[in-house]
Amino acid sequence: MIRISDRGGAAPGRGRDRKAQLVPAAPGLRRVQGTAPRAAVVGGGIAGLASATALAERGVRVTLHERGPALGGRLAGWRTELADGSRVTMSRGFHAFFRQYYNLRGLLRRAAPSSSVLRPLPDYPLRHRNGLTDSFAHVPRTPPWSAVGFAVLSSTFGWRDLAAVRARSALPLFDVRVPDVYERFDAVSAHDFLAAVNFPPAAHHLAFEVFSRSFFSDPRELSAAELLLMFHIYFLGSSEGLLFDVPHEPFPQALWEPLGRYLECLGVDVRTGAPVDSVRPSGGTALTVDAGGTSTEYDAVVLALDVRGLQRLVEASPGLGDEAWRAAIAAQRTAPPFLVSRLWLDRPVDRSRPGFLGTSGFDGLDNVSVPDRWEGEAIRWVRRTGGSVVELHGYAVDESADRHAVERKLLRQLHEVYPETAGARVVDARHEWRADCPLFPVDGYRSRPAVSTPHPALTMAGDLVRTDLPVALMERAATTGFLAANALLRRWGAAGHPLWTVPRRGRSPVLRGMAARFPDPAESPLR
Repeated sequence: MIRISDRGGAAPGRGRDRKAQLVPAAPGLRRVQGTAPRAAVVGGGIAGLASATALAERGVRVTLHERGPALGGRLAGWRTELADGSRVTMSRGFHAFFRQYYNLRGLLRRAAPSSSVLRPLPDYPLRHRNGLTDSFAHVPRTPPWSAVGFAVLSSTFGWRDLAAVRARSALPLFDVRVPDVYERFDAVSAHDFLAAVNFPPAAHHLAFEVFSRSFFSDPRELSAAELLLMFHIYFLGSSEGLLFDVPHEPFPQALWEPLGRYLECLGVDVRTGAPVDSVRPSGGTALTVDAGGTSTEYDAVVLALDVRGLQRLVEASPGLGDEAWRAAIAAQRTAPPFLVSRLWLDRPVDRSRPGFLGTSGFDGLDNVSVPDRWEGEAIRWVRRTGGSVVELHGYAVDESADRHAVERKLLRQLHEVYPETAGARVVDARHEWRADCPLFPVDGYRSRPAVSTPHPALTMAGDLVRTDLPVALMERAATTGFLAANALLRRWGAAGHPLWTVPRRGRSPVLRGMAARFPDPAESPLR
């Protein structure tokens, strides 16, 4: 049974990091007074779920529109039947729930304690094709010892390699602040930044390119500012470390169905399979949402869509926003296609294989996960059949590539990484091709949409949305979802929701001081 706190939901916590920072919310009433305002949230992914939750907990009447058949957005799942008759859940693949995801975890705690739905993976090894492997299992979690420990324990870094690193070029990694990092490095590619730092080639692949490809993009296209922010969040700015947790069951069962029930207990009208056709101003600050042949007026609207969904809706809503805002939305880009292949094999992989392995140098294969190491549904299938469940990811695939050829290549690369799979029969396979993740290109920060919009009753949320907080990926989606709701709650005199982030600047005063010696981009060694 879901119990709703009379304090308006479970606030996020700072985790173990004593330097994590509270982002206070505007004060106000615990719940809106008088006739409750009505708000529509368009999009049922992480950002939309956060916004709907934050608004409903303050007494706003919320209607949540999700185009797809289920909640979860890009982390949704769906049932499918395998060739052996098994009913299983397919999704868009592995996602790591890092312990720095304070606001996302706070959202999930609304429906269930994090400890009951997430379980830790003991390591996050990174393997290069040349045989070198790095691990984070025994690396200290608190900077700067995390960086020192990684270098000392790494098989990739030799003392000669470390001596060759250009320390001055690397200094910005130790004093990342938003939006300063974008002002200094958004015009530089991640590739060029890494080249300027002069890390050894294998370390470049293992310790850096793996991170940049988490954005599903080639390092030559990715803004260096995003890469620096990633290092701050996950390695050099936070003492949570680089280890993470994963859901103990597929995403729908573990996360979104419980959260959907929580929202319904709050009175949210959750509508799946319900796309919105257009949004238009309708007198004063009201907005009308057109969906499925019905027009409904709301006091506020939150747009929590992916890039293409947002572009389609804005194009179909000619009265929404001003010319500059609409042009910025139209200019947003998506990252290249990526592939998720989930394979059900007739025999187990070696028991020593980790639940997740990052790979580099394999010309296509970016990681391998073994869901039967943690996911209950996969574990039950393996126990019943004696087989294994393996998932392969390939990011930033050339748009002109033959997709079947790419799928076959990833399977061959799996056989190289885990040789015992070469003789396995594939009981069944599912291949998911997607190209809907936002691209954060060089010099693109200023054109990205913000939480606020030209219309006072319209806000935006999602991992494509710009914010001055050090967040990324799923945590950016959750954080901007709360921020979008907080902006609307302020209009109605209701209290916002406090948030937490990793430290908002480098942890070490000494290293910050050294980095501050080169505050002008013109003085950067990259120029």
